[in-house]
Amino acid sequence: MTSMLSRDLIFLILQFLDEEKFKDTVHKLEQESGLYFNLKYFEELVLNGNWDEVERYLSGFTRPDDNRYSMKIFFEIRKQKYLEALDKMERGKAVEILVKDLKAFASFNEDLFKEITMLLTLDNFRENDQLSNYRDTKTARAIMLIELKKLFEANPLFREKLQFPNIRGSRLRMLINQSLNWQHSLCSNARQNPDIRTLFVDHSCKNSNDSFAQLAASNQMIGSTPKFEGFLPMAANGPFQPSSAAPFQTPFTTWMPNPSTVTHPAVSGGGIGFGTVTNPAAISKGLGDTDDMSKTRYSGGSDRMMLPVTNPGQSHSMMFNPTDELPKTVARTLNQGSVPTSMDFHPIQQTLLLVGTIVGDISLWEVSSREKLVSRNFQVWNIGASTLILKATLIKDPCVSVKRVAWSPDGSIIGVAYSKHLMQLYTYHSGNDIRQHLEIDAHVGSVNDLAFCFPTKQLSVITCGDDKTIKVWDVATGAKLYTFEGHDAPVHSVCPHCKENVHFVFSTSVDGKIKAWLYDMMGSRVDYDTPGRSCTAMAYSADGKRLFSCGTSYGESHIVEWNENEGHVKRTYLGLHKPCLDIVQFDTTKNRFLAVGDDFSVKVWDMDNVNLLTSIDAEGGLPASPRIRFNKEGTLLAVSANDNRIKILATVDGMRLMRTYESQSLIAARSASETVTKNGDTRNLENGKPKLPEEVNQTKIWKLTEISEPAQFRSLRLSARVKSDKISRLIYTNSGTGILALAKSAIHLLWKWQRSDVNLSGKATTKVTPQLVQPSSGVTMTNDLTEAKPEEALSCFALSKNDSYVMSASGGKVSLFNMMTFKTMTTFMSPPPAATYLAFHPQDNNIIAVGMDDSTVLIYNVRVDEVKSSLKGHSKRITGLAFSHVLNVLVSTGADAQIIVWNSDKWERQNNSFLQIPAGRTFMAMSDTQVQFHQDQIHFLAVHGTQLAIYETKKLECVKQWVVEESSAPISHAIFSCDSQSIYAGFLDGTVRVFGSSNLQLRCQIKSSAYLQFSSPVYPLVIAAHPQEPNQFAVGLSDGDVNVFEPLESEGKWGVPPPVENGSATCISTVSPLAASGLDQPQS
Repeated sequence: MTSMLSRDLIFLILQFLDEEKFKDTVHKLEQESGLYFNLKYFEELVLNGNWDEVERYLSGFTRPDDNRYSMKIFFEIRKQKYLEALDKMERGKAVEILVKDLKAFASFNEDLFKEITMLLTLDNFRENDQLSNYRDTKTARAIMLIELKKLFEANPLFREKLQFPNIRGSRLRMLINQSLNWQHSLCSNARQNPDIRTLFVDHSCKNSNDSFAQLAASNQMIGSTPKFEGFLPMAANGPFQPSSAAPFQTPFTTWMPNPSTVTHPAVSGGGIGFGTVTNPAAISKGLGDTDDMSKTRYSGGSDRMMLPVTNPGQSHSMMFNPTDELPKTVARTLNQGSVPTSMDFHPIQQTLLLVGTIVGDISLWEVSSREKLVSRNFQVWNIGASTLILKATLIKDPCVSVKRVAWSPDGSIIGVAYSKHLMQLYTYHSGNDIRQHLEIDAHVGSVNDLAFCFPTKQLSVITCGDDKTIKVWDVATGAKLYTFEGHDAPVHSVCPHCKENVHFVFSTSVDGKIKAWLYDMMGSRVDYDTPGRSCTAMAYSADGKRLFSCGTSYGESHIVEWNENEGHVKRTYLGLHKPCLDIVQFDTTKNRFLAVGDDFSVKVWDMDNVNLLTSIDAEGGLPASPRIRFNKEGTLLAVSANDNRIKILATVDGMRLMRTYESQSLIAARSASETVTKNGDTRNLENGKPKLPEEVNQTKIWKLTEISEPAQFRSLRLSARVKSDKISRLIYTNSGTGILALAKSAIHLLWKWQRSDVNLSGKATTKVTPQLVQPSSGVTMTNDLTEAKPEEALSCFALSKNDSYVMSASGGKVSLFNMMTFKTMTTFMSPPPAATYLAFHPQDNNIIAVGMDDSTVLIYNVRVDEVKSSLKGHSKRITGLAFSHVLNVLVSTGADAQIIVWNSDKWERQNNSFLQIPAGRTFMAMSDTQVQFHQDQIHFLAVHGTQLAIYETKKLECVKQWVVEESSAPISHAIFSCDSQSIYAGFLDGTVRVFGSSNLQLRCQIKSSAYLQFSSPVYPLVIAAHPQEPNQFAVGLSDGDVNVFEPLESEGKWGVPPPVENGSATCISTVSPLAASGLDQPQS
């Protein structure tokens, strides 16, 4: 093995040869040493079609049988050479390439080799469908190079060989000069102009009367060089070159102005922000004596606040559990209705909670009574006065979310920052009385943060946005007072503060920069990097003495305390989860505690201790990075939870505070109406809950076809030679001639129907028993279980469109099987995390979406073994994936009951929503959610243990919902029929139900007694629909059996929908029926 120094020497020689233009020798050494793969040289060889040299050069680094990447590289090169011969009609040469070069790959993929061989029989190989896009030789070579580059990057044999080390020019010459200088310094009779004739022996200056010296002095061929300028010519690269000066950075202590230069008369002098205080009098005086506004809580950054000490005289060293001061008891749960993005408690009425959401709503809650006092949907107050840019933006994409909500220091003003241009200010009077005050088109793009401040005697609001600016506005008039420019990226947050009567603001940008500004238009005074160059928010403690920041970048979060005097990190707190799934939110309370929403909990630190103090899970059900907010006294903590809810945690004092307000709220609640109207239907309330339609007039609604005996329908049990474990996944082949099952034991079972007199089409049917396919080799398709946890694994598979390959996983690696031979072609993605769901891209079989156990979705290119993108947004494992080729989106669902829509071109999140879990069944919220697109590719079916729901994808609106009765068994799985007119659903009590998709009306119910021989706790785990027969489906059971169901031929379909006069369907409708969208057609 080449030693490190020998390796370095070879690189130095390669550099020297390149500088001396020994091109052939350079590439020969590259190939023979195998240390550096010159991709540019390789490209030249390929583009010139110098195939012999291509393989010769490549052979210095890898052989075809080294790994699958290398095999693919050689195969692509030889295939291209073969196609070029065919294109030139040189069939003899093509046959030679086929026999000598390509036949070596036949043993790995015999079918492919046969297909390549068949190209010889075509007049033009472009008649082959897969080669129909082949244009010309030059283009084909360029396209192949793109693929080869990806293969080189993925091939472990080429790692660290594709980049030449960053070496200073003429490095070898410089090292020799340094050696000669050192040798010359040891000469006893060192000459000023030594004569160097050779490097073969050490240099030594001779006496002047030495014959060699006299000869050298008269030799015109040998030049002399002063001692300390080097002995070999190197231009500017000789030894002892002066190093470039390091860039000068202004110290923190000098960024604040002298008091005399500050224009504000209230300024008494002294350093602020990261600077040192230079006014001793001001230090002794203290913040409480200098300015009333220094006591005010400033709302800067994303969902963070500072609270004063409840008991200023209380010592941190008292003998009691410090966590007793923290709100940990879940006292209230609020159903917000959409995902909260920002929250803020009223500074005086500390049980009033202001909430902004992902859909642009703002709400005002009285948390003690759980009463939503105010709810406002987003709207532009004066669209006529809006800029053309804002109008165009809203027309293109009307979806708007709330980025920040905040109260003014006295609680009289509400500020709302939106994701598109606008900031809106409301005045708050009392109760539910909020009134529109100002609407400002503040920034181009998103308004990322806002905070109230007092740079003058008048209240102002400061905003920041995607346009890289910070702006200050007069709250009374809306006039713009200041604009701060200097960030090179969108500004993420602002943190205004006042110290020693000097008002200033910190700002942070998404590229991890911190800047500090005075209200003087003189530019930023500080420019520093956040820890990890993270997207960071900053906050002072309520007493204004300690500064903290918290941010996330590339999945890693940092929460730190800053040394203001010196401008560096004073303390880094430990215990944040890695990787973080979202930008974490933080808050401070009691001048003692730091809290962060992280890892499905609220983590708390003592400010003086870097180690984690405690974690609060709020009885579970929190997202990966929950939003958090303390009230002013730190007795209440609002935490965003799954299912669009907010949990209110309380201390003992917090519980007492809420009881004080609750008595008044209950009196008001008793006089309120006890009815609720939904879609024009007024329903009585019982125990505060609306009755579901299933509870109303059941006997009238549930007049349906019930099947309880085998004679009432057609069924076929598929036999297997060996009894398998429970069926985890089930699918029909795309041709409709077979059924593929994946058992919990990781074994695949494939049944195929044959053509016969009884079954002329050869399609799946209950009339004929299929054959269980088993190759003569005896090979079974069994998933890799290395490092798998079978009891926790979620099995998954996906079938290619031509039924040739199946990709599958059972908690271990993902395996790719040949459906003809059952051979494992490859395995990839070793756990953890394990793959939990797989879906082929509808336009490219080489691209698959892989749902993972760690809640991410990976977009994976099978051909080059490369993850193209990692999609993050879920908080639990992925349980469903579905592509729409019409909308070019991917819909993902997870065990967190969340639905996310991703753009499948740029792999960006477009929208997200949560399933509405019925009240009282939150214990089922974390069950799996599946998803499948309707035939129109615009609507999709979401399946959860508690419900069936149909969504419109663009707006992500639930247009139909059917909810399981609380006393009924949950849904195990459901799927559209091939024509999307019906939905087949299995339940944990063994029942199978058939619904109409237009209105989710129940049409037919198949009891377990109809298909099970004995009464046993067996139930359908999975359901598959025939791809061409809309009334045929198969069920995979928990005992390992697979049954195929069809209605009686005399019936032809599964039941009939109830007549209109029978009343409402068993669904909760949120908009007009889907029939208007063509989702259901009458069946004859």
